[in-house]
Amino acid sequence: MAGSLIKIDEEIVTSAVASVTLGGSDWDSSYDVYMVKMNNVAPTTDSQSLLARVTESGTANTTSNYDYAFKQLDVATTFSNQSGTNSTYWFMSGALCGTGTSETNQGIYYLFNFNNASEYSFITAEGTNNNQSQVLHSITGGSVFTSASACDGLEIFFASGNIDSGTFTLYGLKK
Repeated sequence: MAGSLIKIDEEIVTSAVASVTLGGSDWDSSYDVYMVKMNNVAPTTDSQSLLARVTESGTANTTSNYDYAFKQLDVATTFSNQSGTNSTYWFMSGALCGTGTSETNQGIYYLFNFNNASEYSFITAEGTNNNQSQVLHSITGGSVFTSASACDGLEIFFASGNIDSGTFTLYGLKK
């Protein structure tokens, strides 16, 4: 994939913010597929889920049109299936993240159909994190926004509290 990823937007959080929006006014609609890379994303509040919503015209859509399904792998126990429909967000990690040292989220997410107003937008997800008990978790799966609309980015946030740190990068995949 070397040379086929074109950086569109990047947000580096070094002090607490409520959310990060990738895209919006920086959105480049010339790509069919996008990739979001997250690294060392940590919350300010212990035991929080990392979540996301699509943006339309730069504003997060908070309707109940988010469906998700993923396989969660846990090194301390076994795997499980997680899913939900008609939610107001997508899960970007499978386990609650803590505030301790190395309790961070990492992930690669591919975005599809975001520019197509007559199709559902969806993502595929691969993420890892150390939870509040220092147990390594990973997820693989996907999510769909069940409203046909043109989307121009993602808003990423924790269920409660702020994002304390992390690097968020949006790429377009060259055709």
